[in-house]
Order: sequence, then C-alpha cells, then structure tokens
Amino acid sequence: MENAEKVHCLIIGSGPAGYTAAIYASRANLKPVLYQGIQPGGQLTITTEVENYPGYPEGIQGPDMMVDFEKQAKRMGADIRYGIATKVDFSSQPYKVEIDEEKWIEADSVIISTGASAKWLGLESEQRLNGYGVSACAVCDGFFFRNKEVAIVGAGDTAAEEALYLSKLCTTVHMLIRKDAMRASKVMQQRVFNTPNIKVYWNTTTEEVLGDKHVTAMRIRNTKTSEISEVPISGFFVAIGHEPNSGIFKGWLDMDEAGYIQTVPGTSRTNLEGVFAAGDVQDKIYRQAVTAAGSGCMAALDAERWLGAKGLH
Repeated sequence: MENAEKVHCLIIGSGPAGYTAAIYASRANLKPVLYQGIQPGGQLTITTEVENYPGYPEGIQGPDMMVDFEKQAKRMGADIRYGIATKVDFSSQPYKVEIDEEKWIEADSVIISTGASAKWLGLESEQRLNGYGVSACAVCDGFFFRNKEVAIVGAGDTAAEEALYLSKLCTTVHMLIRKDAMRASKVMQQRVFNTPNIKVYWNTTTEEVLGDKHVTAMRIRNTKTSEISEVPISGFFVAIGHEPNSGIFKGWLDMDEAGYIQTVPGTSRTNLEGVFAAGDVQDKIYRQAVTAAGSGCMAALDAERWLGAKGLH
C-alpha cells in the first residue's frame, strides 16, 4: 500500500485493556502505537466513582483513573494518538488498518481493545442524568445506593443477576419488564421471584427519568392499560445489554452471535495469527476494569511471543 505507515504493534482502543497492553508492549520494546478511538478512556469515562479497582483504597473517579493509565503508557514510551479505526484489511500480512477514513497503517501485530458500549433506552433524561443516578452497571455503582430504592430495566439473565445484586444493598428494587415474560433462564427468574424486595412490573416502559441534578423518580407506563405512574427512586439501572464495538472486524475474525470476538480460551489469540483481542470486545461475562486490564497484559505478552517466533522481534 502506497505511503502506509509501518507499525510493529498497533493497539486499537484506549480503555484499561488498551492502555495496559500499551504499557506491557512498550516495556517489551514493541514500540506500540495506540489509537484512542471514539471515546478515549472507554466506558470508565462515563462512570464516576470506581471503588473496586485494587490499589485505590479511597476509590478513584473513572476518568482520572484512565488519565493515570494513559500517563503510565506514555511514560513507558507508547505512541498514543487521537483517531478512530474505520476499516481493516486482514487478507495478508502485514495487516492493514484505516484510520479516520484517510490514512492506512501496516502493522506486524494488532491488539484489538475496542470495548463494548452499553445499550440505552434512548431517553434524553437518561443521558443527562448518566453518572447522577443513572447507570448501566449495577456491580460498579450499586454500592452508592445502599439502603435506597432503585429501578432496573431489563429482562435477561444479566438484568436478573443485577437485580439480585442490588436487592442485597437496596431497600426495594423495582424491576421493569417490557413484555409479559422474562428472557432470563428459569432458575434466574425463580431467584428474582423469591426475593421479597424485588418488585416486578410487567408490560412496563419508562417514559422519563425524573430529577434535576440527580435521579429522584421515574415515570412509567403500563403498555396494556396505558396507565402512567411515578415512582420515587434514587438510582436507575439500565440492563438491556451491551454491544461489542467489533463492526469493522466482521468477516475477518470469528465472533459469537452477539458480535463478541472469540479468543482461544486462556489466551488473547483470535483466529488470525498476529491479531489479538482484549477487554470487553471479547468478554461478555466479567466486563470489569480489572479483568480488562489483565487481558490487555495477556494480549501484549501474546503479541511479543508471536512476533519473536516469527523473527519480527
């Protein structure tokens, strides 16, 4: 490819997985180039307080934590750039990745850490109050609603799991189900129904999340009767799923039906040698900052070994 920039190790995405991969790859002298993507710092930049990451006994703000990760990667020598990967050509090595629809990079190895994005209901108030009582992660933020009333939207296993998690912390969990049945497995449904402080609302949609500076209530509608009611709450959790940011790799890499990139168990290797995946783009089970960071470390080590075996390092 004419005028393509040659890179030894290209990292796509800049959450805990991407930055950790950059730290390890820099220390291994792979001279990594990292493109930060559409949301530099990833999902942690839309969380406020992170209290479950080891090493921060007082907790830390998600955005501050990502600034720390970035600084550390830079100090190790990583070349960190603004830009979005818009297309790839993995038909032959070196692999080709287009940045911002204008520039091509040829990379000996590629680490994909493009993450996932929470699906939202699409309400203006939900975005406005995101981080002020609205959250897409009960495990991350449930703690802040101890002894308060909260709502959770969703009908799958994740929603059921998160409702159960919240039920241990909160006085009442209002669980909103859009239809008259749940998608969750029978055993999870049973656990929800057997939990006295989870109140299930069938055929219910959210009209609006209410609150000025933070969530104070929700306005909900029963789709069968059209009846509208307001329920006072302090937290509003959306658990209608995540979407891996893997669109540009479709057709090149093996994925599951939801679009998560499949890696060889216990490694970060994909079906293409020299292409590795880390973090939430390949993990739909744990989805924590600490597990993403761990898999970023694995990807850099896997890349280093692969480049060494190929005589490229």
